Amino acid sequence: GSGKSLFAEELVGKTWGDRYYIATMAPQTEENFRRVEKHRRQREHLAFTTLEFPYSVGEAPLTTASVVLLEDVSNLLANNIFEKGVSMDMVYEDICKLLNRCELLIAVTISGLNHRHYEGETAAYIASLETLNQKLSLLASAVVEMKEGCAHWEKGKPDSITAYGST
Repeated sequence: GSGKSLFAEELVGKTWGDRYYIATMAPQTEENFRRVEKHRRQREHLAFTTLEFPYSVGEAPLTTASVVLLEDVSNLLANNIFEKGVSMDMVYEDICKLLNRCELLIAVTISGLNHRHYEGETAAYIASLETLNQKLSLLASAVVEMKEGCAHWEKGKPDSITAYGST
C-alpha cells in the first residue's frame, strides 16, 4: 500500500525497448490473487512481457537490451529460504545474474522491518532481507524509498533511471 509498485511501473514507463515484469509471488490465498490481478491491470498499458519466476530469476528468458521490473525481492527471498532452503547469498547471486543479463533492472522490495521484534525463522528471514537490501543498495545506481506515498531518492537522481532508452 506504499505505492512502491506503481512508482516502479511509472519509472519503467519512461523507458523504451523490451520490458519484462518478473513476478515472484506464488499466489496461494484469495488476497494474493486479488493483489496479482490489481497489479496486472495497473501495468497493462506498459507492454510488459510477464514472467512468473518465484525462484531462479537469473534464468528468466529475456533480451540483453531489456528493462526488467523485479516484483519483488522480499517474495523472492522468502520463496527461496522457506520453500527451497536457499541462502540469502545465493539469492543475491541470482539477482546479480539477472542484472548482468539486462540493460536496466528495477527491483522492488520492502524495508523497515526490525528482526529484533520477531523470533526464530521469521527473525532470521527479516535479518536476511535487511542484508540483501543493503547489498543491492550498494550495487544500485539509484535507490528510492517510499514514505507515505512519496518517493525519496536515497541514491541517484530521477534522470539516472530515465537515461536508459528514454523517449
